[in-house]
Amino acid sequence: MPYKWAAYLLFHMHFAQIFHTASICLTLSLAVWRYVAIKYSDKNHILCTERRCSTAILSSFILPPILCIPTYMVFDIHTAIVLEPSGPMILYHVDSDEEGQLYQINFWVHAVVIKLLPCLILTVISLWLIREVYSANQHQKKIRVYNKCPTNNKAVKRQYKADRRTNRTTKMLVAVLLLFLVTELPQGILGLLSGLLGRCFFKRCYDLFGELMDALALLNGAINFVLYCSMSRQFRMTFGQMMWRAHLHRWPPPTGSQSDGQNTAKSSVP
Repeated sequence: MPYKWAAYLLFHMHFAQIFHTASICLTLSLAVWRYVAIKYSDKNHILCTERRCSTAILSSFILPPILCIPTYMVFDIHTAIVLEPSGPMILYHVDSDEEGQLYQINFWVHAVVIKLLPCLILTVISLWLIREVYSANQHQKKIRVYNKCPTNNKAVKRQYKADRRTNRTTKMLVAVLLLFLVTELPQGILGLLSGLLGRCFFKRCYDLFGELMDALALLNGAINFVLYCSMSRQFRMTFGQMMWRAHLHRWPPPTGSQSDGQNTAKSSVP
């Protein structure tokens, strides 16, 4: 391929890797945040502050470029001379350097730190959240069965609705985390095997599933958006407000002179 196309592919590979890692960090931050909010609900005003939330989001975008440094150093543009009827031609392609210590470090960082470690943490948090949802459902059943006092009926209904909202958000997060594990865990295992078994396994096995894993990552993002929209009213409202602001910025309201001109034109029509 031409050099410019190879340079674009190299840039796109690093760009996609950085933002995919940022997505992993954001998912991990969201899961940890939900875990802290439920387990330490009496200390939410101390632990779950807006400043800490901003710090977690900022860290999720600062950390990925640092974690991807080995990838920058391993993958590069290589040349190949091809003999054509018109003469020799130089072609360019993106590939990793020869097997060495940096090659091994790259796969260990990518497999263990970026993939498997977040999967392990999210597995533990998901199991804990599933247990909390089950406990909350059992608690709600007991309240509905044993609470017969009519004077507290409104208070019970209000608390029941609040518990349902909390459980719905928790169930949504569990679905997101399980989908994340289905998508990222196979990549982490294949990356770990590539680091252990070397370049031959990467070329013969990892590359074969590259397109499938990319498709799973895209599907993961699309399904996550549908889950957020369908199960979180707050997400729908926030997303709608963002879209409405963008629409207003794109189509500014008419000025006073324009409005007067339109009204005059309308009044002149019989």
